[in-house]
Amino acid sequence: MKVGTRGSQLALTQTKQTCQELANITGEKIEIDIIKTKGDKITNSQLYNMDSKGLFTRELDSAVLNEEVDFAVHSLKDVPTELDSDLTIAAVPTREKPNEVLISNKTWDELEAGSSLGSSSLRREAFCKYYNKEFKFKPLRGNVETRIKKVLDGQADATLMAEAGLNRLGLTKYIKEEFPVDYITPAAGQGALAVITRKDNKEIINTLKKIDDYNSNKAVLAEKTVLYELGIGCQWPLGSYAKLNKDNKLELYSILLNEDGEILHQVKSASSIRAAKELGVKVGRELLEYL
Repeated sequence: MKVGTRGSQLALTQTKQTCQELANITGEKIEIDIIKTKGDKITNSQLYNMDSKGLFTRELDSAVLNEEVDFAVHSLKDVPTELDSDLTIAAVPTREKPNEVLISNKTWDELEAGSSLGSSSLRREAFCKYYNKEFKFKPLRGNVETRIKKVLDGQADATLMAEAGLNRLGLTKYIKEEFPVDYITPAAGQGALAVITRKDNKEIINTLKKIDDYNSNKAVLAEKTVLYELGIGCQWPLGSYAKLNKDNKLELYSILLNEDGEILHQVKSASSIRAAKELGVKVGRELLEYL
């Protein structure tokens, strides 16, 4: 089997971990093929100022469609809500922590007005404004290690990042603070991986399904369905997170802000985990009234 991946350290680590999990179960030997995406080549612009649909996935998906590789591993939050009709998400391995974390020499409370925050996320910037953090926002692109180094070198006073990537790379020593998901709500699918393959390749699908985590898959399905119903990507500040609650119901929390950091609407709803997609539809349609 051959897998396609981006060449960043995080993408390679995620892909290797996924392949190792697959190999442990199936004994498959998997060859890794590194493919550069458009998002890797653009390093000096805010993502939300560009056509970001498939920015980090399109070239990998093309390689799968053209049968150059058997499957690809994506960060699930990068996967477009409307996947190519010939592709399918064959597996969502067990999800990492979805929380946002602060990378800085100062704590969140110590960062004063006028501090520079490196960001390429409209959602993160909106949450900062909601909490009256009068930051100066500046583009901060690059892989995880590069962005950490830029902050520690003083090119920005702070940045917000997904904890999952730091956990996977063993870089948690750089985390200054972890934020609860109801304080800074993550992007839909954050912390999860999507293993993509061709819809007609039943043999590969059946193999990949062996590393699918049912609860993780259903949670991110609910979150991404909210995005689908709203018809928005990273061009709008939306946080969405689903998890099993103590009653074993799938609980979905979604919050919609505007660019100025004002909350337009927030919803918390629950259903059986089998009705994850219907739950996402319900929450998405309620939020749609406030767009």
